[in-house]
Amino acid sequence: MRAFPRFMAPVAAVAMAAGLMAATALPATSAPAATAEAQTYIVLYKGNGVAAKSLAAVEQAGGSLVQNYPQIGVAIVKSDRAGFAASLKKSDAAVAGAASTAGFGVQVKDDAGDAASADEAALEAGATGTGSEALAALQWDMDQIKAPEAQAINPGNQSVVVGNIDTGLDHTHPDLAPNIDFSRSVSCESGAPDTDPAAWMDIHGHGTHTAGTIAAAKNGIGMVGVAPNVKIAGIKSSNNDGYFFPEMVVCSFMWAAEKGIQVTNNSYYADPWLYNCKNDPGQRAIWEAERRAIRYAQSKGTTVVAAEGNASDDLSHPTQDLSSPDYPAGSEQEREISNACAVVPVEVPGVIGVTSNGNKGFKSYFSNYGVSTADVIAPGGDARQITPAATNGRVLSTWPSNAACGRPVTDATSGAKYCYAQGTSMASPHVAGVAALVVSSGVTNPGAVAARIQNTADDVACPTDMSFYDGFVGQNSQLPQVCQGGDGHNSFNGHGQVNALKAIGG
Repeated sequence: MRAFPRFMAPVAAVAMAAGLMAATALPATSAPAATAEAQTYIVLYKGNGVAAKSLAAVEQAGGSLVQNYPQIGVAIVKSDRAGFAASLKKSDAAVAGAASTAGFGVQVKDDAGDAASADEAALEAGATGTGSEALAALQWDMDQIKAPEAQAINPGNQSVVVGNIDTGLDHTHPDLAPNIDFSRSVSCESGAPDTDPAAWMDIHGHGTHTAGTIAAAKNGIGMVGVAPNVKIAGIKSSNNDGYFFPEMVVCSFMWAAEKGIQVTNNSYYADPWLYNCKNDPGQRAIWEAERRAIRYAQSKGTTVVAAEGNASDDLSHPTQDLSSPDYPAGSEQEREISNACAVVPVEVPGVIGVTSNGNKGFKSYFSNYGVSTADVIAPGGDARQITPAATNGRVLSTWPSNAACGRPVTDATSGAKYCYAQGTSMASPHVAGVAALVVSSGVTNPGAVAARIQNTADDVACPTDMSFYDGFVGQNSQLPQVCQGGDGHNSFNGHGQVNALKAIGG
């Protein structure tokens, strides 16, 4: 992955302020005027419930219900009325906050579209497989976390389902098809669940790549995932351009909770701002809605694993945000931030935060980090850590046949397509796969799963020579990268590199 997802336009505060002005200008008996187009709103209620009179108030204010999540006191609403949020808050005392999500989202950005050099292309052309899991020879990442040894003992249980909250997945890919749970796959693009397989089909590529790392089948072709016997559900939480929006994220976690999905992988950011500041009313409403959805999934037994991000920033000591909002293009603005500002989902309590390393064992030059956010480190690739095993430094995984990839590899037996990419997006699914193996071994409580993964990780100390990171300052902080902590836990590596074999008791 390249600069990792960034958040989109900062219209929440503007929309809220405009709404208040419009509301005060209207006579008490007037209906709100229509806006140019309908917008989606997150409506947060003060209690974990949504009363019938509150739904009636939504309609009276000019809104229509998209989806109601009374379990967490959240409703997804559409309205074309000017000042809808302000009008609703004024008319319904049960509303804690309401914010438009128009233009809010995170576009997944990776380097899969960057073309390989001639030398790389020559190396990879010779890697096309013809035998049983022939491309497994290119999976340095699996060897690094001892996944093959773990699979020999426990390849995962088919009763365990990993929900891959991403851009969907290609359910026709022959290395994924045997393990896809169609009954638990869904698109949340509208904020409401849509189970039509065409709706959650991945045409972007990102979700198919992360899915393969988790659970590509051991079926005689291509590659193999960390947990090749578990089931995987595609939970599409973006549009086809790779933008994630708050209503999609809430829907995704509620789906995972209600469908009994034991593990979710989250290789994205989910808020309108890179750092979501809870002292802003609009941002706080969205943060709280997403936090409630994640907490609800955890309460239902879902272990949540999340990527740390690719901006070389210390998430535990944020000072400024230069990249938000980045939609539409040119909207970025500099703002001072503090620890009142957080990233979703990685900074939600109980979420397993994953940093990225390369084949030489160093934290990837691009990976975010933080002593309070990094729980473990896993292979996400690093184009600067070239070795005989990692000829381009990146991670190989499944890819849709019709999506662009600059570093493709084809399995000669099946014709299936695979792609090299790098990023914390590639690291997180390794840990989600290990979590699925842990659940398969009988440890099911999310807190216990997280503890097992952290306590069995291999200690990795802070680098003694930080020159590897010279020239790669935090994209937002503009500060040099600094590793803090000891061997047992530090800001670069968390509790250490995840070890699949030790995690299952091997």
